[in-house]
Amino acid sequence: MHSNLKGLYAALLVPFDKKGEIKEESLIQIANNALETEQLDGLYVNGSSGENFLLNKEQKKRIFKLVRENVSEDANLIAQIGALDINEAIELGQYATELGYDAISAVTPFYYPFTFEEIKNYYFDLVDAIDNNLIIYSIPGLTGVDISIEQFRELFEHEQIIGVKYTSPNFFLLERLRVAFPDKLIFSGFDEMLTQALVSGVDGAIGSTYNVNGRLARKVVNHINAGNITEAYLVQHQMNDMIEDILAMGIYPTLKEILKLRGIDSGLPKQPFLPFNENYREALNELVSRIDA
Repeated sequence: MHSNLKGLYAALLVPFDKKGEIKEESLIQIANNALETEQLDGLYVNGSSGENFLLNKEQKKRIFKLVRENVSEDANLIAQIGALDINEAIELGQYATELGYDAISAVTPFYYPFTFEEIKNYYFDLVDAIDNNLIIYSIPGLTGVDISIEQFRELFEHEQIIGVKYTSPNFFLLERLRVAFPDKLIFSGFDEMLTQALVSGVDGAIGSTYNVNGRLARKVVNHINAGNITEAYLVQHQMNDMIEDILAMGIYPTLKEILKLRGIDSGLPKQPFLPFNENYREALNELVSRIDA
């Protein structure tokens, strides 16, 4: 297992056929494209971008296995195991750990209005049952769960809880977290705010669009590391023009279509997501020629 988990990660896309089954060869291609062509440090597997919450447990396990067995040993791998059924989450976490994943991650329990005490117990039960380090996945926009700095402090008291995937536009809280927990890993989860997050001192970033624009994200990181904030913003503007177009066309189908145009059979999104809307075909071709230029 790798001790240094800092860096840029693709929130891995998963290709499906018309029946919602995983296209296995294509999954391996997407994973290796992210690492080799897009020059990323690792993969965040079975997160939102992998349409994880539409999958059954066996599909999730299959994805964990295919990825671990078919990418470079050097790649950092984080397994998102969060599920409303804690027994499933524990089973997935133990499975990913046996496969050699470098860390586990779990979304905050969602749908029901859980108290913080319940959320904390969930995380502590996970790490007590799984011999691996955990990165909290905080995405209030989708879960409705906001975690305060005092609550993060309680969670971080567990030595196996080593960081957070922070997908929130609250930069005041991000700055406070960075100051309060210099030794915890903080990953930015909003691709469109990568520059701002890096300036705030995050240790890396995990994003869905990095499956197709990882090289631009790498430029942003390099500019920030060199102290060139103006240049970083110029690249961020480029990225955000792309992201705006991708969001307008539908994020997962559009990312998959971009990969298709680059020769990777990235399949379909899983129902109830709709496939790519052909009315956007011309706009997409224009977007891709702009990216590739």
